[in-house]
Amino acid sequence: MASIFRLILIAPLLSINIIIAQEEWDFKSKKKDNTLFLDTRAINGHTVNVLEKEILDLRITHRFGDIATTQSYRTLFGLDNSSDIRIGLEYGLTDKIMIGGGRSKGAGPFLEVWDGLFKFLLYESEKIPFKITLSSKAFFTSMRSSGLSSDLTNFNFFSHRISYHNELLIGMKPIDRLTMQISPGFTYRNLVNYQDQNLIPHLGTVFRLHLFKKVSLIGEYFANLNTTEYRKNEYNNPFGMGIEINTYGHVFLLNFVNSRGIGEGQFIPYTNSKWSKGEFRFGFTIARKFNT
Repeated sequence: MASIFRLILIAPLLSINIIIAQEEWDFKSKKKDNTLFLDTRAINGHTVNVLEKEILDLRITHRFGDIATTQSYRTLFGLDNSSDIRIGLEYGLTDKIMIGGGRSKGAGPFLEVWDGLFKFLLYESEKIPFKITLSSKAFFTSMRSSGLSSDLTNFNFFSHRISYHNELLIGMKPIDRLTMQISPGFTYRNLVNYQDQNLIPHLGTVFRLHLFKKVSLIGEYFANLNTTEYRKNEYNNPFGMGIEINTYGHVFLLNFVNSRGIGEGQFIPYTNSKWSKGEFRFGFTIARKFNT
């Protein structure tokens, strides 16, 4: 009881100290503005943005459970469940090159997912808001191999644990408050179901509508171009909507998506939830940038 009482007494002092010290933690961008996106991500996928040189980005992403299914009220509309969580660190090597890595809980079929990222700004117009960026990622699962040879998680070879994703990101601003992006690319998995195909080409689309000074609306859709009957019957295209909130040094993203997994190696090939069946979920991302 005494320790609790002491904590109550010193809590206001700690709060004052944090507020005073906040100025030293504030992120200071070297750029005058950010004409296309505030962040390196939209909802699930990447944007054309890369981190500035010597900027460190700490990212925490969370996905909850289904909101509108028959029994979702028992889990407080998904808030009791965690479908996936990712914690990552990313760094700007130059103003055009960034690298990064992270660890996800995994949303199935693969768990314990590690990822690595390389991103390169190929072109940026000096006259109009227009960028082209190349993004390349690798995903690795460290989960235990299944003992059943018929399981997708039965890893006979080390390479079976790895998948890859590459895309070209093209972003522009047709009018003052609207940013649009397309991202043709592909995902390649070394191990797939016998009815599936290793290569999944896709076309991603993103829009960002600037609503208020620090608030924007974001929408994102990935159209998978692998049209085998197996994929048509088992999986759906990822779609999400979100609200982006900008503070000094932080970007908060609140979103609703039908995908359970985080990272292209999960949400592109393995999204099997449908918005029409209430199988969408609340999620959020917190991104905090630091000058190094």
